[in-house]
Amino acid sequence: MSWLVHGVRFACEIAAVVAFVWWGWPVLGIVLGAIVIVVWGAFVAPKATRRLADPARAVLELVIFGAATAGFVSVGQTLLAIVFAVAAAVSAGLSRRVPAP
Repeated sequence: MSWLVHGVRFACEIAAVVAFVWWGWPVLGIVLGAIVIVVWGAFVAPKATRRLADPARAVLELVIFGAATAGFVSVGQTLLAIVFAVAAAVSAGLSRRVPAP
């Protein structure tokens, strides 16, 4: 079960980067995608060197996932945005309850 939860969680992280890159393509998207990767890796990732404690980490995740959802909507992918938002919210909640594999 933990592999499934954390696998969906990782897919949501990748999808968030895709949303930022897609929204701002070409130059702004690449810059935003890189910023999201650096911020996530530094403050949210399980092995982050400066991992934030909850609730600060949860707020940062909400901001990133919320902005990614808005990015999908802005490029005309409303259904994808809905699916992403639900998957991101569920995986964010479950990842705090299910230990990492």
